[in-house]
Amino acid sequence: MKASRIAAAVAVAASAVLAVSAPAFAHVSVQPEGEAAKGGYAVVDFKVPNERDNASTNKVEVNFPTDHPLASVMPQPLDGWSVKVTKTKLAKSLTMHGEKISEAVSKVTWTATGKGIEPGFFQKFPLSVGALPEDTDELVFKAIQTYDNKEVVRWIEPQQEGQEEPENPAPVLTLSEASADGHHGSSGTAKDASDTSTAAPASSTSASSADSSDTTARVLGVVGIVVGAAGVAYGVLAGRRRTEA
Repeated sequence: MKASRIAAAVAVAASAVLAVSAPAFAHVSVQPEGEAAKGGYAVVDFKVPNERDNASTNKVEVNFPTDHPLASVMPQPLDGWSVKVTKTKLAKSLTMHGEKISEAVSKVTWTATGKGIEPGFFQKFPLSVGALPEDTDELVFKAIQTYDNKEVVRWIEPQQEGQEEPENPAPVLTLSEASADGHHGSSGTAKDASDTSTAAPASSTSASSADSSDTTARVLGVVGIVVGAAGVAYGVLAGRRRTEA
């Protein structure tokens, strides 16, 4: 009886810890490779984790902000994925490098040609983007994740200042200030992407040592808390046994 009580206490503690820590693994996010300086070009990675244990992600759609349109968006080919860049006519033309731009990228869609993102894995989707706006500190994207069981998760909720993080937050790219010498960074290119679908022959970027280390640390932390909870439960039951004796 006492052993079953300990097992039950450990199970409850483990469930509580995992419920609290699960959201940290689930968000679709965007981060620059290096920096994303205002007025410049950058390579950014959209990181998409699979948060289901019975389905694979087979489609990812990223919608671009309309209040700060980007004229140049170039995807990196990925093995096992096709990609399509969609452009939209602008209500008001932009001027970039002395040229007027009448259209900008509104959406990039990746579709799996293979297994997609399987349970227990994540995928990075790199894009070269620019020129980044100079009149805002961040760009908010809206991402839509589709699973092969037809489930759709919409990562489109903006973070409201002073409020808790929403259940399905939209990916946010933080922009840095241009350097004092006027350079804006050069990790991207200024060449526009074409509005076509392409099969991807290049290598996948599904793994990253930094992300693996971060995940390992979190898992070890969860295990430590569960073990500690088991110890507390055992101590309580042992105390009761001594009292009863």
